[in-house]
Order: sequence, then C-alpha cells, then structure tokens
Amino acid sequence: MLLNRQIILVFLCLSLNGIAQQTQLLTSNKKVGIVLSGGGAKGFAHIGVLKVIDSLGIKIDYIAGTSMGAIVGGLYASGYTAKQLDSMFSQATFDLIIGDKIPRRIKTLNKLSFSEKHAFSLPFDNFKLKLPKGISKGHNLINLYTQFTFHVNHISDFKKLPIPFFCIATDVETGQQVVLDKGNLPRAIAASAAFPSLFEPVRINQQFLIDGGVVNNYPIDELKAKGIDIIIGVDVQDDLLKEKDIKGASDILGQLSNYQNTKQMLVKAKQTDIYIKPDITNFNIISFDQREQIVNAGKTAALHKLNLLKNFKLKSKTSSKPLVSIKATDTFNITNVTIKGNANYTGDYIAKLLNINTPKITYADFSKGVKNLYATENFENITYDFKPTGNGYAITINVKEIKSKLTLNLGLHYDNLYKTAGLLNVTKTKLLLDNDMASFDLIVGDNFRYNFEYFVDFGFLGLGVSSRFTAFNKAVMPEIYISDTQISDRLNLLNIDISDQTNRFFLQSFSGKNSLLNTGFEYKRLNIISETILSLNRDIAEFEKSDFFSVFANLKLDTFDDKFFPTKGVFFENDFHWYFNSSNFNDNFSPFAIIKSNFRYVKSFFDDKLSTSINLQAGFKIGNDTNQSLNFALGGYGNHLINNYVPFYGYDFIALTGNSFGKIGTTINWNVFEKGHLNFSANVANVGDRVFTNHATFKPEFTGYALGYGHETIIGPAEIKLSWSPEDDSKAQLFLSIGYWF
Repeated sequence: MLLNRQIILVFLCLSLNGIAQQTQLLTSNKKVGIVLSGGGAKGFAHIGVLKVIDSLGIKIDYIAGTSMGAIVGGLYASGYTAKQLDSMFSQATFDLIIGDKIPRRIKTLNKLSFSEKHAFSLPFDNFKLKLPKGISKGHNLINLYTQFTFHVNHISDFKKLPIPFFCIATDVETGQQVVLDKGNLPRAIAASAAFPSLFEPVRINQQFLIDGGVVNNYPIDELKAKGIDIIIGVDVQDDLLKEKDIKGASDILGQLSNYQNTKQMLVKAKQTDIYIKPDITNFNIISFDQREQIVNAGKTAALHKLNLLKNFKLKSKTSSKPLVSIKATDTFNITNVTIKGNANYTGDYIAKLLNINTPKITYADFSKGVKNLYATENFENITYDFKPTGNGYAITINVKEIKSKLTLNLGLHYDNLYKTAGLLNVTKTKLLLDNDMASFDLIVGDNFRYNFEYFVDFGFLGLGVSSRFTAFNKAVMPEIYISDTQISDRLNLLNIDISDQTNRFFLQSFSGKNSLLNTGFEYKRLNIISETILSLNRDIAEFEKSDFFSVFANLKLDTFDDKFFPTKGVFFENDFHWYFNSSNFNDNFSPFAIIKSNFRYVKSFFDDKLSTSINLQAGFKIGNDTNQSLNFALGGYGNHLINNYVPFYGYDFIALTGNSFGKIGTTINWNVFEKGHLNFSANVANVGDRVFTNHATFKPEFTGYALGYGHETIIGPAEIKLSWSPEDDSKAQLFLSIGYWF
C-alpha cells in the first residue's frame, strides 16, 4: 500500500514538473528560428511545414534558408502566409523557373530578323568558343521576386523584415560561403538559388554568387549565431541514391550536390531541436509539376511533430503584420529616375524602353519595360531599386552594357524551293562603332546563298547596308517566259535557274518596337536562264540578265506572338519600289513602280488551343513597262521568298503570274499536342495583267486548299502540307519544310 502511494506521488511530481516546464516554455523569452534547406522542387515541402506552423500561430523570430529554402523563407519573412505562398507557386513549371524567354512581341523587328532563323548560337571570345555560364540568366525570376517583395523594397537590412531573415550563397571565385543578410532581397534570393549550370551566377557587391547549397545547404550554425535558442529545421535533401535508383540526369545532379551535404547533415540533424524530414523519395529537384503532393508531404511530416510544436509560444494578436504587396495591375508614382552604368546608350533611350518616362506606371508595364531593355541585346545585366519618397518611388537603374560580342550561329533547313540548306552565321557587335552590328549568313546546300547586313543603331533611328544573293532551280510552265507558242507548245515544263543579287543602302526608323519603316536605294542584278532550250546564238537561253536600280519604302507591323504558329496578333506590310533605271537586257524597259500589301489577323479561342487567321494580299504595277521579270508569281508555300513571289495553296511555285494580283486566305490551326499543330487552309486569288483595271470588283479565278501538320523542333518547325486545287488538273502538291527559314 505504501509502495503504491509512493508511485502515485512520483507520478504526480513528474506531471507537475512537466506542466511547469511547458508553462515555462510558453512564457519564456527564448527565441525560435527556422532553417530551410535547399532541394529544388522538393523545397515545396517547406510550404506544407509552414502551413502547420501558421495554423498553430507560432511566433518565429528568425528564418534562414538556402536555395529553394531561401526562396520560400525569404518570401515568408517578407510577410506572406504559407497559404499565400502555396497559391503563388501554383503556376510554377520547370520552363517558367529556368525560362528567360522574352515574348516575341517585346523584341524589335530588326532583332527578330536575326533570332528567328538560328537553331544554335555559340558565343565566341577572341575567336574561342565560350559556353554560357548557365542555361538561364534568371531575369524573369528576379523580376517576379521584385514584384512579390515590393512591399518591403525599402528594407535593405533583412533583420528589419517582418521576420528577420538571411540566406546562404557561394562565392564562385573562392568557394567560400557568403551570408546574405543585407542589400536587395530579390537578388539575394536569386543568388542563393542559382543552381550551377541551370542559372548564371548573380553579381552582388563585386562577388559572383551561385547556389549556397554547394557549401552550406542547412545553415543552422549561422542561425544560432543570430541569438536563436530553439531551432525548427526542415530538411528536403535526398539521401545518397543507390545505382538502381538513379533514373536520369536530374538524379545524377542531385547525387553530386548531396555528397558533402549528406555528411554534414549527420551532425546538423542532431543539433536541431525539432528536425522535420518530409518523405520526398518519389520526387526530384525538377518535380515542379508535383507541387501539391510535395506540399502535402511537408504538411504530413510537420503533423508528426505536432506535440512538440504545440509547446512553442504564440504570436501576440498585435504582432501579426498585415501584408501590403503590389499586384501587376497596381499603379505607383515615379518621383525620380537615376540611371547608372550607361556609356553608349542615353538615359532617355533607356527610360523610354523601360516605360518610365511618365510619372505613373503599373508594375506590369515596368516589368515589360525591363524585358524591352533585355530584348535589345545591348545589356548584359539590369538591376533596379525602388525607394519610397512619401508620394511615390525613386527608381535607380543600374545597367551593364554588353561588350563587343562575336557569335557563331547555325541552322538547318529543307523546303521544296531551296532544297537542302545549312546556315553558318557570324554576328559581331561593336565592329566599327559602339552601337553597330554586322551579320553574315553563308548558306550552302543544293543552292548557294548568302546574306550580309551592317546596321548602326542610333536608338529609334538606324542606318544600314545589306547584300543578299539567292539562287534556285525550278520547273515552270514554258509560256511564262517563252512567248513563241511554236516552242512552248512542244515543252511540258521549262527548267529555269534564277539568281538574284540585291544590295541596299537604307535608313530605318522605329515608331514602336513592333513596327519599322525602311527607306533607301536598291541595286538588283537579276539573272534567269534555262538549259532546256537553246537560243539561236547562245548555248543557254537567257531570259533576263539586267541590273535594276530603284528607290524603295517598306513599312512593317508585326505583333504576332509566334512567327510560325501565331495564336494572336496582327501582321501588316506595305512595300513600294520605283524602278527608275535598268541595263535593259531585253530592250523593253521603261520606269515603273510596284506596290504590294500584306495583312494578316490572328485570333485564338479555348486558351489558345484553337486559332483562326485571315490573310489579305494585293499588288499591282504602275507604268507601261513590258518587262515581266519582276511580275508577281503565285504558288507554293514558304517564307523568305524573294522579289514578288507570293505563296498560294493549290499550285506549285511560280505557277500563276501577272503584273497584278489579289488574294484572300484563311487558316484554322489546332494545337492538338504541346508542340503539335494540325491546320487547314483555303485561299482564293485573281492573277493577271491589270487585274484591278479590268475588273470593277475582285472576282477570284483561282482557288486552293491545304491540310497540314506542323511540329516545333529544336531546329525549327517541321511542316508537311497536302495542297490541292479543284480547277487544276495536275496532281495535288505536297509541301515539306523542316527547320527555320533563312
């Protein structure tokens, strides 16, 4: 009996002691910190853990993070709840995370003419191959972090954030860790998460920084040094994999980064008061499409520690700081703009591209302006800071201009007109001047071609010279070039060789990034010959061998979101040529003008999965010139068609000719797969001599249809089209195109 009383007494003492300890913990002044490890997409588990912490109302005194832990921790420290973070990351994909893709409509048209024909680009430095420092420069992510942390952009000391914070990065030069607890929060987060090979290093305070997980993926010692007494740690690192578990490149990357960290974690886990290790064995560093499952794994792991977490003191009702963030559509005032680092480009030029010439701006417009600046390809790096001024913000823009750059660009292509072709392009910026660019295309294959352009960019005005040589062979109807019916009647088809060299001197002006006007002088040497027939005193028949001199004006507008498979936008081009002189090979030249217009409108439906377009084209000749060499020629399919050749379904290239034409076309495109497009096209036209003079209204005489499939590949679109015409007795046409057009 006495023994039972003693046992009960001991139990009561222990219970009371436990209650006393819990009460002491709840009311003590001990500081609680959270350390979040890196782990790529596996770091979404941090959000699940923070959800549990939020639900308990636990007061957090400090947050430390590395890599993905820095992203989640930095945003949480800025005032977001875990629920808000979960919503913010709901649209995260691997392409979005590493993508630096600048929307096509943001790029200037002269830049598009270069970028939309190269499959591969290799930078050279002093004629030596120079590989990029990472797949992505991280521009879009820093822009996004800036938006998310806009409400704390005035805070440069991270311990003054709603929750004090720091993160870890690695100095590329020394291999030493760098503790980032001051400065620009978005750039600090980006530096800590700059995974080697995926992201280029981030420059902060003259240091070149990469992912902190390289040296310290779980900064518990640094967190304790901040005066933190109790550590809650979330570890989303993988254990070392066995050979049978290594499935691909991402697993190998993870294994490499885990060698040192796994050894360190054996010690650090024991130093952690509440160590939470979610079960993320079924995920890897790029499992961004499995965010929800990873978040739930973190929540489940935290709930397993629920009894321990309940012991922590709660936030007071007055300590919760409301989140004041900025939406993309929110407007803010600009009170002052300071631009630093620009040597060759004026502040006005930079400010106009950034959309900050007006006192009020939305964040979406500012973000678009940053992309505008990157789209010029004149700047290597752009950073910016917002400082509140009472009635708005003072913006400081720091730019780093790109030094002279030499790139080697490659491309492959096949189509029915030019046949097989390989492209070798060399592009050099700052060749003679600080704001110039020279580009030379050498195209080899079935038909030799070249294209050279030198352009000096003065901002919204440019000066350039260009030279282009194009050649191909084509079988055409003999009556197009032979007026003698006795000869043409004996031929089914006439093989012709066409070579065209066009040289231009031009002025270029931009009324906006999507439009440009070219005006200038053109010299053209056109040669059309055939070995099919023999002329009276020549071994080959020469139908044309003239030099043409003209002045021209070309106006172009292009807002398409994609050149080859657009889902929205408008394209318009109007071209005027006045041919005032010729060497007159055929003795039939008199001055004439050619005017042609091309309009296309595209609209999409069902989340851009289905799009429709309408195309209107017309052209005519003014003057009494009887030379037919520069007449309009309809037929075939493709891009980069020279002179006045116009694509037209249902007929082969150069099948329908005349000095004027009108065409209406429509296309329905279905994005049936992620990169696959099924489309149907129809077009009608009238082609002949003085079409618009002889007909009071447009009366189509030719029709054609095409059913096609296109697929986006690494070397450009691969397309096949079956084309036919009800009034053409010949068999259907099959058009094939592989790779970017050049």
